[in-house]
Amino acid sequence: MSTYAQKKGFGATIWDYMTTVDHKKIAILYLIAGGIFFILGGLEAMFIRIQLAVPDNNFVSAGLYNEILTMHGTTMIFLAAMPLLFAFMNAIMPLQIGARDVAFPFLNSLGFWLFFFGGLFLNLSWFLGGAPDAGWTSYASLSLDSAGHGIDFYALGLQISGAGTLIGGINFLVTIINMRAPGMTYMRMPLFTWSTFVASALILFAFPPLTIGLFFMIFDRMFGSNFFDPAMGGNTVLWEHLFWIFGHPEVYILILPAFGIFSEIFATFSRKRLFGYSSMVFATVLIGFLGFMVWAHHMFTTGMGPIANAIFAVATMAIAVPTGIKIFNWLFTMWGGSIKFTTPMLWAVAFIPSFVAGGVTGVMLATAAADYQYHDSYFVVAHFHYVIVGGVVFALLAGTHFYWPKMFGTMLNEFLGKITFWLFLIGFHLTFFIQHFLGLMGMPRRIFTFLPDQGLETGNLISTVGAVLMAVAVIVLLINIVITSVKNERVGNDPWEDGRTLEWSIPSPPPFYNFKQLPLVRGLDAYWLEKVEGKKGMTPAEPLGDIHMPNNSILPVVMSLGLFIAAFGAMYRTEHAWGLPVLIGGMLITLLAMFARSVKDDHGFHIHKEDLENDDDKGGKA
Repeated sequence: MSTYAQKKGFGATIWDYMTTVDHKKIAILYLIAGGIFFILGGLEAMFIRIQLAVPDNNFVSAGLYNEILTMHGTTMIFLAAMPLLFAFMNAIMPLQIGARDVAFPFLNSLGFWLFFFGGLFLNLSWFLGGAPDAGWTSYASLSLDSAGHGIDFYALGLQISGAGTLIGGINFLVTIINMRAPGMTYMRMPLFTWSTFVASALILFAFPPLTIGLFFMIFDRMFGSNFFDPAMGGNTVLWEHLFWIFGHPEVYILILPAFGIFSEIFATFSRKRLFGYSSMVFATVLIGFLGFMVWAHHMFTTGMGPIANAIFAVATMAIAVPTGIKIFNWLFTMWGGSIKFTTPMLWAVAFIPSFVAGGVTGVMLATAAADYQYHDSYFVVAHFHYVIVGGVVFALLAGTHFYWPKMFGTMLNEFLGKITFWLFLIGFHLTFFIQHFLGLMGMPRRIFTFLPDQGLETGNLISTVGAVLMAVAVIVLLINIVITSVKNERVGNDPWEDGRTLEWSIPSPPPFYNFKQLPLVRGLDAYWLEKVEGKKGMTPAEPLGDIHMPNNSILPVVMSLGLFIAAFGAMYRTEHAWGLPVLIGGMLITLLAMFARSVKDDHGFHIHKEDLENDDDKGGKA
């Protein structure tokens, strides 16, 4: 069969994306799904800011406000930031290590569909009796008393989605360990690959505690167990420990790939090798290691006692050291460089002071005695958003502009990109800088409204104006994406002209087999080394031969759909006669799909050497 038979038509394209196991198409799926959830989370944020724009506002009711607040946090962390980072990990990391795909293409697809159906399930709560309303951390004391099914949607939706993330993390780990191109030693891996590697290791160890906590909550709410009910011998603080043993590493799962994206951008647009590469790798690993030793700094006020508080305070302050190493290395990379202020570089430069501000307030919060004053105030909200928006969202927007040509073969408009940047940057600082002072003035977090003459009006109004500017910036970005896609002006393999790593050595977008011949890596910044020697592309490490590729499969969608159906059955099994049959039916769908996968010998297919040579004649376009 011809491996290049191109299906046409809308239905065929949808089917292609539903069944694909190609990491680049899965990256696009993550980008689209994560982008939609990002817009949803942004709308929820806008409702929060409109409600708080003026005192005594009744734009939304108190109960609905709690739901919006909970869904904003949950959506942004689990359904927007994580999948959007997974989009870049999927699209770029296999190319950076010179691999033809990830280690387990089928699992890659399964991971996406589990995330997607989990997120869909969670958001259906809006239409089926009310969203979760116990805050994004869903503390047991609140969630066990929450009426309706909101918290059940939260627990079951995150359980399904989290399974997808865990599968993705394991897949990336195995890919980086086993599938590096000849010559690609660990200390020649680009920083983005290193940060993907460490973040994936964090996923492997951080998600199981969340899984256990969510199971406990599901059992408590649906099956009458008493893990968290103090009246029956349970302990509500147990949930806090399980949640934060996951929740703090989660912050580093998000921020480390962001650091990786910025490291690539600083080196590319300073036209210089990244300063202190080995210390950057060391700092990345150390941040990952220390990230597991600080979780209880979220719990200084729960009464753990002075010894536990002191230990977690010191560990939290220690994590500032490797982060500082990174900041100085980025500054030294720019020092003496030939800097080009492209849109990605603007984001990268703005990230440094923004993120440092978030880090400084983090050290303030790490001081256990002072934390009694800051805790549960808007100061914490400001700190958290400076870290997550000033770090992760800046990186996502930078990465979108930087890697768009590699993923889609077209360049986003630089002028519109810079408008997005300035609107978002100004809006971000207007929104969150003032919130530090609102917190110090005594404004509690998660508050639904406030009275006039408390001194909180001006700060909240400024904050809301900033949020509007950020919303406009995102709209400009969407317009930019539409215009770029309609124009469809193709670019070459190295559109920024200063690409240093392997992904810039192949066509944009890459052919589905990535590399015709695996590249020979002769040092750090492998592609840059070849360019310096005047070579056009990479030196191949193997002769041209047949390439083995995996077949597409619809089974990941079926498996995930089965769990999605079963979750409804589990939730309604006591209220409706159809609940238990739906639960059993959904589980059967998943198990039958797993059985089908295990008995069917799927050997994939080969792209023949002749096809590759013909492809070469056509200009390398797949």
